[in-house]
Amino acid sequence: MPHKPGQSRNLWRLLLGCLLCCSNLSQAQAQSLQPGFQLNEYLEMLRITAMQVDTPHRHKLPPPQDFKRQFRSPEYALDNNWELWTNASQQTMVVSIRGTTGKSVSWLENFYAAMIPAKGSLQLNDSTTFRYTLAADPKATVHIGWTLGLATMAPDILSTIRKQYHAHQTRQLIIMGHSQGGALSFLLRSYLYYLQQAGELPADLRIKTYCSAAPKPGNLYYGYDYDHITRNGWSFTVVNALDWVPETPFSLQTLKDFNTLNPFTDVTKSFRNQSWIVRMYLNSVYNKMNRRSRKAQETFSKQLGRNLSRQVKKALPQFQPPAYANNMNYMRAGVPIVLMPDPSYFRQWPDSGTSVFRHHGLVPYYTLAQAIYGE
Repeated sequence: MPHKPGQSRNLWRLLLGCLLCCSNLSQAQAQSLQPGFQLNEYLEMLRITAMQVDTPHRHKLPPPQDFKRQFRSPEYALDNNWELWTNASQQTMVVSIRGTTGKSVSWLENFYAAMIPAKGSLQLNDSTTFRYTLAADPKATVHIGWTLGLATMAPDILSTIRKQYHAHQTRQLIIMGHSQGGALSFLLRSYLYYLQQAGELPADLRIKTYCSAAPKPGNLYYGYDYDHITRNGWSFTVVNALDWVPETPFSLQTLKDFNTLNPFTDVTKSFRNQSWIVRMYLNSVYNKMNRRSRKAQETFSKQLGRNLSRQVKKALPQFQPPAYANNMNYMRAGVPIVLMPDPSYFRQWPDSGTSVFRHHGLVPYYTLAQAIYGE
């Protein structure tokens, strides 16, 4: 039976509507954050970071292509700073955290490297207490200096994220930081996750994190926790294999740093079947190693904790230093993306000379990432 003209028009309208719907759906899907390391995404994050030009290593990179800066924070007590960037559709926002600056207080934040529990509170002044959860495991510990840096910025970052979420329905967030900014990005990601778990941040906010050239943020159990909460490809630590910064802070493992069930906590039990001469020798060696590692840990905590806290109080006069953890077992966190230099890299950035930040800058990272993942 032949179609009537009106029926044909309605059919075409229906088909056109379906095509438009599919097109919009495809566009939305293309813009949504996806798990996994994405080269173009990481390069855009580096371009955003380069716009925070008051870092000590100024480099020229192309301007960001898909994002515009919406907000730049003031400088906080330890000279931290962050920016908010959004794409044209306001569907995705970026919190970009600045790295170490040339000011001594910024370096002090790095060197203030004693560890504190990953759940607790910091008394910033007489009226401000920063309560935080950065890991669920009670054995997890984190860097006091960077946790303090997070504490100064967190209220403003949270307020801005919430405003963007409610005003523009922005439900996708990328956290980005290079160097010290990368270390702070680890802690911010953990902080936001546990706020979501507590119902204090929208559960449907999707978060992806790039920690570029980042130092180690906490101990092994913090790393385990971080990798668990960002599993399935939602956080990456990008490292130039020649860069020394990701090798810091100093790390020391003692017998206390093992899981409960291990053969080292009381290894002397295994000596009982030996002759008394062998038993005395082995006990002596074991006790010396145990005492010396504990003594080294105590020295680290004293020098990088209690002593440096006096300098921190010059920037935060009412800050009350917390009790430090008996731990200095720093480990990496996040899925590693290792940028391995090739001969062409060495021609441009030889591994010699007096410039200790030669392999740490944005341009070497940008160039290596393109060379390795752009193929």
